[in-house]
Amino acid sequence: MNNINQRLASLREVMKREHLAAFIFPSTDAHQSEYVADHWLGRAWISGFSGSAGTAVVTMTSAALWTDSRYFLAAEEQLHGTEFQLMKLRIPGTPSIAEWLGKELADVASPEVGLDGWVNSYAATSSLISDLRKAGGITVRTNLDPLAEIWKDRPSIPENPVEIQPLEYAGEDATSKIQRIRKALRTYHADGILVSALDDIAWTLNLRGTDVHCNPVFVSYLLIASDKVSLFVDEAKVSAEVRAYLEAHGVSLYNYNKVEDGLKEYSEYNILLDGNETSYYLWKTVKCQEIVAKTSPIPAMKAVKCEAEIAGYRRAMLRDGVAMVKFLKWLVPAVEAGGQTEMSIDRKLTSLRAELDLFRDISFDTIAGYQAHGAIVHYEASPETDAPLKPEGLLLLDSGAQYQDGTTDITRTIALGPVTEEMKHIYTLVLKGHIQLELAKFPDGASGTQLDALARECMWREGLNFLHGTGHGVGSYLNVHEGPHQVRMEYMPAPLRAGMTVTDEPGLYLAGKFGVRIENTLLIKDYMETEFGKFLQMESLTLCPIDTAPIDVDMLLPEELNWLNSYHAEVYAKLAPYLDEEEQIWLKNATKPIK
Repeated sequence: MNNINQRLASLREVMKREHLAAFIFPSTDAHQSEYVADHWLGRAWISGFSGSAGTAVVTMTSAALWTDSRYFLAAEEQLHGTEFQLMKLRIPGTPSIAEWLGKELADVASPEVGLDGWVNSYAATSSLISDLRKAGGITVRTNLDPLAEIWKDRPSIPENPVEIQPLEYAGEDATSKIQRIRKALRTYHADGILVSALDDIAWTLNLRGTDVHCNPVFVSYLLIASDKVSLFVDEAKVSAEVRAYLEAHGVSLYNYNKVEDGLKEYSEYNILLDGNETSYYLWKTVKCQEIVAKTSPIPAMKAVKCEAEIAGYRRAMLRDGVAMVKFLKWLVPAVEAGGQTEMSIDRKLTSLRAELDLFRDISFDTIAGYQAHGAIVHYEASPETDAPLKPEGLLLLDSGAQYQDGTTDITRTIALGPVTEEMKHIYTLVLKGHIQLELAKFPDGASGTQLDALARECMWREGLNFLHGTGHGVGSYLNVHEGPHQVRMEYMPAPLRAGMTVTDEPGLYLAGKFGVRIENTLLIKDYMETEFGKFLQMESLTLCPIDTAPIDVDMLLPEELNWLNSYHAEVYAKLAPYLDEEEQIWLKNATKPIK
């Protein structure tokens, strides 16, 4: 923790010189990404907290970090021994950043707070400026990045090569996508758009990269005007093949650091900027007559998969299911033999996936949480925490892979031996919630919030709940977390449409004991059309047995039992042809009907 104290001391020297009373560090990069390249891990560097979501705030005398329920336990551990106090988002009594700063800086004359306008979105920064003004006349400075001075060994922005995603997997060429984007812009009376989100750029141009761990994207900006498309990217990353490909689709190439010049020279009357995706700095750079402040149309387009993408998911899920079966067959005997840990089983599963066709990477860092570690929602084992596995209790295993034709995301909670009655009860509640969402039939255009209660109702009856979302979209060889749709308690108005993917991952977590989560990736598809409109349903894309050993069968409704048995019959029928005889026997037993 001495490193953190030294970093805070260096930061405060800069703050004192610049007459700043506080500085704010978000988790995002210059593209408002959820997962970022190492160059932008400033919040982790200054605080020591490694989770993907959180905001660190440092004053001359105090420090605090805000994060959500996925990271409460992990943050408490990582912040221990530092100045940082943990602020639990969405928990009653937790102050907002503006409220906290209002109290912390109450005795400071004319306080000014700093933040880097490149890595903070326009929407978040504008809201904060307003809130801080109300909290005591606090002003905000946005043109300083102290990390450029104090982070001596800061990693550079990645320079990995850009690759073409073949049309057989993408299903629609870049020219067609650009035409559709321009058509959508016309409905907003917008002449152009600046695209900052890296996965939106990758999808639009059918390009991929390796600049961000587990996310096949490349650092860039895309400026689409009515008669011109400009890609701002480090040109050293662009091969002659990719350069010719872009030229064929009418895309001009400029260096990444020229995006400011591109915006200043943009000649259209107006431009659409999404305040949640555009940095405050670039928003203020725009010189055209009007900014159309609207949500980008690209995420909603990207979320509805074409037939080629859906076919790719099915192939990827089939291969992934084979790897999972091989792993699960190996797991319990290996644990019984001894010597296995959370990290060793992660390596085993990754090695099985890496043997498969079109495997490119994992889709996120594996969460392998044994017993009490399973209650830490986004736990990631380290050499210091790596727990040995015993032939008893529950293992929560959340993992996924990036195949060139599809992205996978699956969680199974596995009994490694005898389990308690409490474990069985909690496990079955989670399974019931999972199945009820799988069984959902709903009107076209309903939002995920309207479905969320289906996965929670049986838990709520017992005063139990989980604070993370129930489901998120999944990219097509893109980011494992994809919007705009989500299934969660908080209001998310984005409509659900046929062709979207969404995860189904309810969970329950008993701190210090164990955690349970069961997750499949689903495809939303047509159900029926009546005089009351079009209705949709879910189909499991994930193919992997759900452990039946911890189930209290008496708790399952007949429709839930029927779903589970039907799902297991499908898993066996689809995976068995790709397994050897011993693996088929194991899978047959793992998917046998229960009564």
